[in-house]
Amino acid sequence: MCMVDDWKRHLDALHEELVRRDDPVAWVTEADAVNASRRYPYLALRGPVFGIAVQEPAVGPDWRLLLPVVDGTPQQARDGLHSHLWFKAKDDTDDPAVRRELLAAVAVLEREPVNDVEVLGVRYRVVRGDEFARSGEDGLEPPRPTDREPVDRTWGVHRRTPSPDKGFVLDPGQDGGLIAGALKLGLRDFAYADSDSRFPAEVRADSKEAVAAYPDIVLLPVGFGVVERDEKWWRPRGAMMATPHEARDLLYGAMTDTWPALYQLDEHEKAEYIKAAEEFKAAGHANDARVGDRLYRICRIERLVRCGPDGPEPPRRTDVDEYGPSKMHPTMSEDGSLHYD
Repeated sequence: MCMVDDWKRHLDALHEELVRRDDPVAWVTEADAVNASRRYPYLALRGPVFGIAVQEPAVGPDWRLLLPVVDGTPQQARDGLHSHLWFKAKDDTDDPAVRRELLAAVAVLEREPVNDVEVLGVRYRVVRGDEFARSGEDGLEPPRPTDREPVDRTWGVHRRTPSPDKGFVLDPGQDGGLIAGALKLGLRDFAYADSDSRFPAEVRADSKEAVAAYPDIVLLPVGFGVVERDEKWWRPRGAMMATPHEARDLLYGAMTDTWPALYQLDEHEKAEYIKAAEEFKAAGHANDARVGDRLYRICRIERLVRCGPDGPEPPRRTDVDEYGPSKMHPTMSEDGSLHYD
């Protein structure tokens, strides 16, 4: 009964805020979200993703994202932080003392799989998220009519909208709308199910512990990607993009160029892919492309990050790395000179 009351209070507050704003765009977006939740009522979990968050006293007490939460392993995110601090020492300061402290953190990241680093009073953390998509009778959810698109919808130019993750504040209390608020409440108790054989027992146990240790939910900005349907599952076929058009352009380029070369397709197969790609491009806002018995779809990707009293959740003990820390850049002296050993 207490949980039901909690849900009602949160949803009532979100509804009152939506009414108070009297924002036609917000109402249309909310109606779009309601329709999507009815057509795609289930959540399909892909698994964990990782990025880097920063807490900087000069900016404020909140944690915000420094590097997008898109990496498949914690070490990939650590490598991103490693490079960020190295280039900061190389390009952003002429003070030997500042450079020395930055390089000391780089040295730690070269040899240890650390998840928290403090440098010059700034805290950096590897953060863990879960990636998922909505699904319904016809499969995974494609982009919605109200999802943002780039102003210039050029094909084949490979312009990229900056990741909306960068600078995003990890505030569980931020207003994301009525449906987003309901989703956050519903995900507070989300843990990997005991019946899900994809995850070992220790992974499921870690998931349950995270619910108690990091009870609050932040929904990250929505992304878009290409997925392929095989006999049983949908599987990702490329990086997450910031807009639906960029995901469509990614699929177009893959069908016309990348995949024919990568998989050494014969002339007949290559012609099939190019024909399907041109039809897909000509449609403009298409979300599905077929080549023989293969179905490709532009999929709407959602992610959550758990937060607790000390900020966002770091990697769990059962999160797996494929490789460890290493030296990634030349040795740098306090005066900024580089040494190629």
